[in-house]
Amino acid sequence: MTEAIDYFSAKLRLETDSSDVYAAQKAGEEFVLVDVRGDEAWAQGRVVGALHMPYREIAERAPRELSRDVPVVVYCWSPGCNAGAKGALEFAKLGYAVREMIGGYEYWVREGQPVENDEGPLPRTFDAQVMVVRTPVSS
Repeated sequence: MTEAIDYFSAKLRLETDSSDVYAAQKAGEEFVLVDVRGDEAWAQGRVVGALHMPYREIAERAPRELSRDVPVVVYCWSPGCNAGAKGALEFAKLGYAVREMIGGYEYWVREGQPVENDEGPLPRTFDAQVMVVRTPVSS
């Protein structure tokens, strides 16, 4: 049992999910949300309020642009993308408190959280395969 407690405690310290990140944003919690994907992915769409810093640029840019006193949450495309883990590792090597947003941009979008691109806000959709979606009751 101790092994499982240690494993899941560590996992929860180092990971978060899109609904918890969105709740933290709405509550005004202090952290920097970093999109570690490439330029084309960023242009296609991103989480509202995120900073764009591709994981290959973190070692060079982070010390100049981000305070080590503010926690960092990173995300990439989806559960099938390991760029988030690569980005989190780079931040950890630099001494930042960092967590990875599991599910990435895909689950953020599927849960209907706010997204935008260079032209502005994108439509919000809610996917019943990943969350409870309530349909309005007609009168």
